[in-house]
Amino acid sequence: MSDSNLHSSKDIIGTWGNLLKDKKIVLCVCGSVAAYKAIDFARLLMRHGANVFPAISNSATMLLHPNYLQWATGNEVVTKLTANMEHIKLADYNKSDLIILYPCTANTIGKFANGIDDTPITSILSVGLGSKIPIFIAPAMHEAMYDNQLVIDNIVKLKKVGINFLEPCISEGKAKVIAPEQALKSVLGFFTKVERKENILSNKNILITSGGTMEYIDPIRVITNLSSGKMGYAIVKECLEQGAKVTHIVGNSSIYSTSNSFNLDDLTTIRVNTSDEMYAKVISEITSKKYDIVIFAAAVTDFKLAQTYDKKIPSQISDSINLELIPTKKIINEIKLIDKDLFLVGFKAYYDVSDTYLINKAKKKLKECNADIIVANDVGRKNTRIGSDNNEVFIVTRTDDDDNQVVHLTVQSKESIAKKLFEIIIDQLK
Repeated sequence: MSDSNLHSSKDIIGTWGNLLKDKKIVLCVCGSVAAYKAIDFARLLMRHGANVFPAISNSATMLLHPNYLQWATGNEVVTKLTANMEHIKLADYNKSDLIILYPCTANTIGKFANGIDDTPITSILSVGLGSKIPIFIAPAMHEAMYDNQLVIDNIVKLKKVGINFLEPCISEGKAKVIAPEQALKSVLGFFTKVERKENILSNKNILITSGGTMEYIDPIRVITNLSSGKMGYAIVKECLEQGAKVTHIVGNSSIYSTSNSFNLDDLTTIRVNTSDEMYAKVISEITSKKYDIVIFAAAVTDFKLAQTYDKKIPSQISDSINLELIPTKKIINEIKLIDKDLFLVGFKAYYDVSDTYLINKAKKKLKECNADIIVANDVGRKNTRIGSDNNEVFIVTRTDDDDNQVVHLTVQSKESIAKKLFEIIIDQLK
């Protein structure tokens, strides 16, 4: 987000994912001590692509100054209704994609449940319910209040008309508002289900390998490669955002993390170290489960030691050491022999070669392993060296007439490469 007309706080939009891209989310903050957590929650929503429009109750302004919310989101904060009709702009038909109250008090729950409309937030809710905008409520209050039968009745009434509740954590005598990360997960899960309805990748089982592998010399020394795993990570993110179920077999990687970015219900992670471990896990997966797509983005070491040392080689040794290397197994070559119906995508990296060389090698590999797509790149080029956040690739696709279609994606982010790769994959699946 580099548009000079945008608030600088919006620079973070989409930096962790794009599932909420172009989504307009209204964040209503009520007068709970937990109001300060709305700052982190707003920023999490933005990092996944959302544009967040805050509204704050009068009592909440005594706990959290509206300027904080304006700084966090880059948008004006609704503190009162004026002739500009803020509640209509935010909550009328097709004006927003989601309204979420984080945190929400028993007072606002009660007013909403009983049709009372006397604050900016209850006005937004009243309009939003009528215009069928999805509404999430994250309660926060003392435990005794949360157990009050009248509050319970109000919550039940709202659930019956389709309001989604993010259940609080009961601790220390309080019904504490759900953590920002968990609230984010619920929002991502909601939009994932919405996107899946018309998505060809919805519920497809996809196996992805990423990162590098290593081969032991002795118990503490290895040979490996410089793969960062960033391309594979971008592919995993895109798969999950497309609604697929992903098994990720990952070797050495400088980036892989599941802490904030994914709906983990759809992700299974298997960690490996050596090429033999990678081979065993891949073969085990595709022989024991039904996969629709397999994507080999891992940089598997091409050679391993013929014989490893059981103990550490003494560092004081004066003579040179000769290490005999033998080829590792080419895992990708065996996939279609096991399941010919799999859609197979492979990656091939070369160093400091011409475009023609890359394309010809990709075509050869496509035929050799009977793949559907080979993605070739040159890690020796200035802007796309190993570890870079960017890539430049040639995507070679197998066609029905035994010819090949070649798509050249110029230097761009690996997230963008992953997105465009899946546009090609989806086109082929159709």
